Amino acid sequence: MKKEPIKLPNIRMITVSGRIASGSTTLGHKLAHVLGWRHVEGGEVFWEAVRTKMGLGEKDTNLRPDKEDEDFDSSLKKILTSSENLILETKLAGFNAQGIPGVFKIAIICEDERGNDKADIRIDRLINREKISIEQAKEEVIDREKNDLEKWRKMYAGGDQKWVYWDKKYYDLVINTYSHNQEETLKFALEKLGY
Repeated sequence: MKKEPIKLPNIRMITVSGRIASGSTTLGHKLAHVLGWRHVEGGEVFWEAVRTKMGLGEKDTNLRPDKEDEDFDSSLKKILTSSENLILETKLAGFNAQGIPGVFKIAIICEDERGNDKADIRIDRLINREKISIEQAKEEVIDREKNDLEKWRKMYAGGDQKWVYWDKKYYDLVINTYSHNQEETLKFALEKLGY
């Protein structure tokens, strides 16, 4: 039997954004389960079709025409302005949701106490989750992220080499999965959502 979606005060939608293998997919699934909301991974829905159409690998963000990103952003903004009881998980969901009412934006990071990204932990998580080689995981975490940032810095930040989509200023909540396990991350998110 399908669970009735839980209503949250002034929140009709949640975005979850994070660096590759930081824990955003896990949190998105867990929130959807607890709240009875739909969970959509934008990258899976959209980029998979683009990659297949163009014959690109996952890391080949830089080979994708900017028009594809612009079309994706346009689709995202329609979803962000009109959907309810939805958890939208994409890297740029929180960034794209700026100024849109009723959207609670969560970022997931994996950084040590000094703010250094723990790419080694993210690579290890990806190896365990996807059952892929170390080389494949490094390519995904390091090369793909580098390509993503190069493209998006050019498109959204006038080439600013310091711009990142996980900047805290874009989010209502930032959770560090280096210092919080899956259960703590979920509990913290639910508390901030008013559940």
